[in-house]
Parts: sequence; C-alpha cells; structure tokens
Amino acid sequence: MPYLNKFILEKVQDNFDKIEFNRMCWTLCVKKNLTKSPLLITEEDAFKIWVIFNFLSEDKYPLIIVPEEIEYLLKKLTEAMGGGWQQEQFEHYKINFDDSKDGLSVWELIELIGNGQFSKGMDRQTVSMAINEVFNELILDVLKQGYMMKKGHKRKNWTERWFVLKPNIISYYVSEDLKDKKGDILLDENCCVESLPDKDGKKCLFLIKCFDKTFEISASDKKKKQEWIQAIHSTIHLLKLGSPPPHKEARQRRKELRKKLLAEQEELERQMKELQAANENKQQELETVRKKLEEAASRAAEEEKKRLQTQVELQARFSTELEREKLIRQQMEEQVAQKSSELEQYLQRVRELEDMYLKLQEALEDERQARQDEETVRKLQARLLEEESSKRAELEKWHLEQQQAIQTTEAEKQELENQRVMKERALQEAMEQLAQLELERKQALEQYEGVKKKLEMATSKTKSWKDKVAQHEGLIRLIEPGSKHPHLITNWGPAAFTQAELEEREKSWKGRRSTE
Repeated sequence: MPYLNKFILEKVQDNFDKIEFNRMCWTLCVKKNLTKSPLLITEEDAFKIWVIFNFLSEDKYPLIIVPEEIEYLLKKLTEAMGGGWQQEQFEHYKINFDDSKDGLSVWELIELIGNGQFSKGMDRQTVSMAINEVFNELILDVLKQGYMMKKGHKRKNWTERWFVLKPNIISYYVSEDLKDKKGDILLDENCCVESLPDKDGKKCLFLIKCFDKTFEISASDKKKKQEWIQAIHSTIHLLKLGSPPPHKEARQRRKELRKKLLAEQEELERQMKELQAANENKQQELETVRKKLEEAASRAAEEEKKRLQTQVELQARFSTELEREKLIRQQMEEQVAQKSSELEQYLQRVRELEDMYLKLQEALEDERQARQDEETVRKLQARLLEEESSKRAELEKWHLEQQQAIQTTEAEKQELENQRVMKERALQEAMEQLAQLELERKQALEQYEGVKKKLEMATSKTKSWKDKVAQHEGLIRLIEPGSKHPHLITNWGPAAFTQAELEEREKSWKGRRSTE
C-alpha cells in the first residue's frame, strides 16, 4: 500500500475508476487470504465489504478496523436489513475480543459478517441487498435512490425512472440495474426544490429548478416526496457550504474523536504513572525512615545496656551521672514517640493515596459513561439542528417571497402614482390650453366685432357711393358680358365681382391699411 500510494494513486486522473482498481487488488489477494469455510454471503458481497473496510480502516499498516467502526458498519447493515440493533450482543462480542489486537483485519471482518452472527433470521438476499445499500452510500456516495415519475421536456408525458442522488448530481435510469442511463440533473448552489400542488391527476409533485432546466417529478407517496425534498435540500446546502458528503464528514469526526480520546487516555495513563511513581517514592522514604528507627532503637538498646552496666558499676560513685542518664533516656523516648507518630502519619497518607486511586478509577468509569451519554445527546442535537436548518430555510424562502410580493406591490403603486401625476399634469396643460383658446376666442370675437363695424361702415359708405353714382349716372353698373372666369360665391349669393377684381381690391385695401 505505501508503494501504491506513492507511485500510482497520487498520479491518478479525474476519470480514474477506483472500483475497478479495488477489484484488481481484490483479485490479487482473495484466493490467498479468504477463508475456506462456507459463508452466508457471495464473493461479490465479500468484495464490497473489502472496499468498505478500506474506507473505514485506520491510516496505519497493517490495515485494521477498530471496534467503533465495526459497530458503525454492523449498525448500518442491520438498519438496511430492517432489523433492530442488538447492543448487548455486540458488547458481549467486544468482551470476547482479543485484547492483544486493536481491531480486525479485512478477512476477519468478512468472516464476522459472513458467518451470520449479527444477521440471524435474515436470508442471503436480504443480507446481500443490505451490503449493496451500504456500499452505495459509503463508497459510491449515493445519498438516496428510488423509483419516481418524471415529466418529459418535449412530449410532456410521465415516465417511471430510477433516480440516484449523489453529492452534486441526480442521475435517472430506466431501471434499478443502472444499465440504461437516461439523463442527469446537475446540482449546484443556485438550484432549489419546491413542492407543487396536485394537478392533472398527478399527486406528490415537486419541482427541481436548475440554471437551464426545470424538472417536474411525482413521488409515490407524501413520505417519499418529503424525504426526497429534504435530501435534495441537504445536498444543495452542503454544496453551498463546500462540505463533503455526510458519511465522509461523520467518518472524519469519528477519527478525530478517537484521536482525542486516545490522547486523553495517554495523558491519564501518564498521570497515573506519575502518581504511582510518587507513591513508590513515598513508600521508599517510609521504608528508609523505618530502618532508621530500627537502627536508632537498636542503638538505644545497646546504649541502655551499657548505661545499666555503668550504673551498676558506678551507682554509688556516679549518682549525679545516673540522673543525667535518666534525662537522656527520657529525651530518647520522646524522640522515639515522635518518630512513631511520623510513621503513623506516613501510613495514613499511603491509605489516603490508595483511596484516591480507587476514586480516580470510579471517576474514569463515570467519565466514560458521560461521554456515551454526550454522544447520544450530540446526535439528537445534530438531528434537531438539521430540522431547524430546514425549517429556517423554508421560513427564509417564505420571507423572500413575501418581500418580493411587497416590492412588486410597491412598484405597481409607484407606477400608478406616476400615471396619476402625469394625468394631472396633462389635465393642467389641457386646462391652460382651454383657457388660452378661450382667450384667443375672445380676441377673435373682438376682432370680428371690429371687422363687422368696419364692414358696416364700408357698407354705408358703399351705399352712399352707389346712391351718388345712381344720382349722377342713373345706373349702378353697366351691363356687360359675363366674365369667362367663375364668379365667387358669398353668404348672400353669387358675387358681383370676379377673382381678379377681388385681388385688386385686396391690394388696394392692404395699401390703404398700410398708409393708415
């Protein structure tokens, strides 16, 4: 494996098929290592367990899978088979586990799953389906899969397809054997999924909106619909955060937790060793003190013996010396009593240290139980946080739709206000134009009155002139042949003059007006 990692696996391209590479490695080692005893699983299932083992194993050689990961894998298989997890059975298995080993090799794991110890009552097909489901989730990154109805983009017909959800794509096939692929739905952080009401006889509808296309899908029931919507929501959320698939992130968290617990355990063992070393040092000190006391007692006994001999020999002669010896003896007894008290204190300290050691072991057991309770609470909190995140996303979506509706209403209101202002402005201009026309009409009327007066004056002058002509000549106008040009028509009938005569008169009038 170090050779493969250094010279082969680090140089692979994006289109490298790791499953085929694993199958090649499996072919090289299966005949040599796989047990010859009959197993309840096929060789293909054993290969999938081998690939899962490579994913869950520790990053050290030779590869092993620790009991925590074994429990995780067996739980996943039991849930996939539809059974209940037997924690007591696994704890009994852990008790019988070899303490000299840190975990199981891949062949021991295959034998453990293949002998049916944790799948009693399940047939081979159920176990094989469970292994395949766990393999799809952990190795192929299949987050969810199942049959649903899809509406076509061209013919608009509904067709049943097998959908497979992965971290950044939804692929759909003709059937679950994945042989005939019909298309992909590419997911990114801008995609969204919406629930639709029932229509056209189709129920449990939802919509997947992408950059260039929109896919309308019908689930088999409301539960499946909600599961798919939630799964796609979670996938898009992971894409926005740039996070790996949930099982890979959970695997990394479990490894980090194991490293942390191992470091804490090593630190605790180091402290225990230091405490034990300190206890041994104290015991050595107590033993040294005891030996010193025994030596002092033996020396005191010898001195007492010499003193008695000296006292017998020199009792009469040295009475004062006897008193002095009594005083020395009394002091020695006090010293012995003091040393005995110190020894008793040291022994009491040793007993206290032993009590502390027992309490420390009890505290470690309580801490382990608390960590298990904490893990259970953490999982519950993670599930609650995930539900809260989905609810918050829905609330934000509703809030955004409400804001958009409010903005649309405000825009329409502003447009109506602008139209009202424009109409008021147009009405004002029309009123001003009407007033102007009224003023012009009055001016025209005044001009008409003036022209009318001038016409009346001209008529009176013309009448007086005609009278004068009639008086002098007897006729107003000589009768002459009619002009070839058409006569003008006035309000009083045909005019008595032609167009040429009218033009001459207009010239004369203009000349007279200019002179005036």
